[in-house]
Amino acid sequence: MAVTARSIGAALAQLGGAASEAPGALAAAAIDGRTPRWVVTPRSVEQVAGVLALAHEEGLAVAPRGSGSALDLGRPPRALDIVLDLSGLTRVIEYSPEDLTVSVEAGVTAGALDGRLRGHRQWLPVDPPGRTPRTIGGLAATAAHGPLRLRYGTLRDLLLGVRFVQADGVVTWGGARVVKSVTGYDVPKLMVGALGTLGVLVELTLRLHPRPATETTWLATFPAADAAAGFVAGVVDSWLQPNRLEVLTAAALRACALPAAAVAVALAVGGVEAAVREQGSVAQGMAVGCGGTWTTAPADFWDRCDQVFAKAQDDVVLQVSAPASRLAATLGAIERRHAALTAGADAMVTGCAPVGTLRVTLTGGDPDELTALVEGLREDVGPGGGAVVLLAAGTALRERVDPWGPVDPGALALMTALRDEFDSRHVLNPGRFVTAL
Repeated sequence: MAVTARSIGAALAQLGGAASEAPGALAAAAIDGRTPRWVVTPRSVEQVAGVLALAHEEGLAVAPRGSGSALDLGRPPRALDIVLDLSGLTRVIEYSPEDLTVSVEAGVTAGALDGRLRGHRQWLPVDPPGRTPRTIGGLAATAAHGPLRLRYGTLRDLLLGVRFVQADGVVTWGGARVVKSVTGYDVPKLMVGALGTLGVLVELTLRLHPRPATETTWLATFPAADAAAGFVAGVVDSWLQPNRLEVLTAAALRACALPAAAVAVALAVGGVEAAVREQGSVAQGMAVGCGGTWTTAPADFWDRCDQVFAKAQDDVVLQVSAPASRLAATLGAIERRHAALTAGADAMVTGCAPVGTLRVTLTGGDPDELTALVEGLREDVGPGGGAVVLLAAGTALRERVDPWGPVDPGALALMTALRDEFDSRHVLNPGRFVTAL
């Protein structure tokens, strides 16, 4: 039986630990111009479950939120009643240094986890720009990644198990530390990148890695993208084992206060010092052979990248994916499309060169121009199996152009079936995922 809004608010306050209807708090929690009716900050898994059970019964739309840094990923929400703020779930539940595993609540930030692991010289090697304040649950829900994916993979590879709350309030496990599990699915992998539409992550068990004894980064600069692509291909085909192999365009180099060049490739190698030096020497010969110039990068190189490439308020950020063999062609397509923007608009391009995933940060340009750029890039990379996703953009642009782009009909049918099975009433983040799932 439905209850009044006042009764729902009272029930949320009792179930959720802290529930607010204050106008200021609601305005601050708005997503794409939609203001929620309540903001709830649970302090335990049981409170999360209680809130979702009530929302499911009353047909209320719920948007899970961590640090709030990726709320402009995906479509604007179709409905929004409750913002479920998970920043209060901050416990490190179990840390086993000898097993290289850790279990944390979803609201633990990457920076806080770094501090806990540093004494054992271990880390969770997931490094999207601006990672430090982001929550582990948010990183998983948005499938965030950075340069370290080359060596260590993404969170999809590092996530051993999850505890999540289904849309109807049932607490469920998947993967490691299983108590009750959903049979037939690799649940941790399903949850990565699902934007919380299949369940609300409350606990994650992660595989850790030892920190390298030493890591050195070099910068190879080239006069053209073809030469940089040739160097990347040579490294991939060699015995070298870099931790990161990141391409940077002229605008990205300029923003990081690095030497000017048409394009550069940053190569980082970690391990014992002698092995690092040897690999650096071999890579230098390869870079020079491709017409490049070789220098040792500043000691704070990756910190600079983290700060510079973290999204500013009005930035538009694209993820352009294409076969790594087409790296030079993809960079050329981005440059041509960017050239059509209003004078003064800028585009920084970085990305994991060997996997063909580039991050394009755009400043300037009006919605019409940016729509044309996104649609044009999809025409450029789509025939070769590529894709363009809006990682971040204002509401106006995401209402004009599909943030996700075309989806294979077979994949869409599967995603739709999964969504209907996990959340039949579409309580969780309705409308934000592909084709408004």
